[in-house]
Amino acid sequence: MPCRAPTGLVFGGNKARKLEYLMADALRQGADTVVTAGAVQSNHVRQTAAAASRLGLTCHALLEQEVPCDEPSYTDSANVLLNSLFDCQVEYCAAGADLPVRLRARARELRNQGHKPYLIPVGGSNAVGALGYVRCAAELMAQCLERDVRMTRVVHASGSGGTQAGLVAGFRDLGANTEVIGISVSADRVTQRRKVRRLANELWDLMGLEKTVPAAAIQVHARYVGEGYGIPTDAMREAMLLCARLEGILLDPVYSGKAMAGLLDLVERGILNAGDTVVFLHTGGTSGLFAYDWYFNAR
Repeated sequence: MPCRAPTGLVFGGNKARKLEYLMADALRQGADTVVTAGAVQSNHVRQTAAAASRLGLTCHALLEQEVPCDEPSYTDSANVLLNSLFDCQVEYCAAGADLPVRLRARARELRNQGHKPYLIPVGGSNAVGALGYVRCAAELMAQCLERDVRMTRVVHASGSGGTQAGLVAGFRDLGANTEVIGISVSADRVTQRRKVRRLANELWDLMGLEKTVPAAAIQVHARYVGEGYGIPTDAMREAMLLCARLEGILLDPVYSGKAMAGLLDLVERGILNAGDTVVFLHTGGTSGLFAYDWYFNAR
C-alpha cells in the first residue's frame, strides 16, 4: 500500500503509517472487510475508510459519542462527511461503550453473513500497527544523521498509544538515547503510561527482541488534557493560533493542538531547554479542525 508518508492519504495524519502494516496484514489474511472504531470525529476511522476504498475493501466503523457536542459541524461535517464519501458503514455508540467487545461482536456478525472481517483496534494501536512508528524512529534517525543533528527528544500527542509505543521500541532497537515524550490527550498519567508500556512490550515481543521496555522509557505528561478527550482548552487554542500565525502550520484541537500546548509549557517550565534538540511530531488531524468552527468562531 503506497502511503508511506504520513501526509499521503486523505488529508494526512499519523494513521497512514500504521495502516500500511495493518492493511497489508488484512490482505494477507484474505479479508474483504475491515472493522474499526473511534470517536465521532476519529481521524483513524477516516483514514481507515479511505485506505479500505483504495484497496477494494468494505469498512465498518463504530463511532463513540464521547465528546458532548451536538453542533452540526461536529456531528455531520469534517471527518463524518469524509466517512460517508468513502461509503464507510457507521454505527454510533453511546459514550463509555466497551468498544473492543462491540468490535468483536460486529466482526462475528459479519462472519455469519459470509464476510471475512479484519479487526483494527481504536487508533490502529496494536503491535502490528505500531510497527509503523518503529519505522518512523528509523527515518528520524536517518534524517538527523544526514543533517548532522543530535536529536535529544521527540514530543507528540499520545492517545491510543501506538505512536508512542512504536517510537520507544524503535529508538531502543537502534540503541538511540532519544527520549520520547507523550502529551496525553485523553487519560491521566498513570493510565496512559500503563497503556503505552503494555503495547510497547507486545511490540517488543513481535519484533523478537530480548527483555522488556523499562518503565522509565515511557514518559507521559497529562496536565494538558483539560476536561477530557476532544474538549477544547484555552492553552490548546493559544498554541494553535501561535503556530498558524507565526509558521502557517495548522494543528488540530484534539491531538496536535494539545501536544503543542504541552511542548510550550515544558519549555516555559525549563523541562525542555536550550540544550535540547526537540522534534515535534505533527500527527495530523487537520480535517477534524473544521468540526470545531463553533469553538473558534465564538472566541
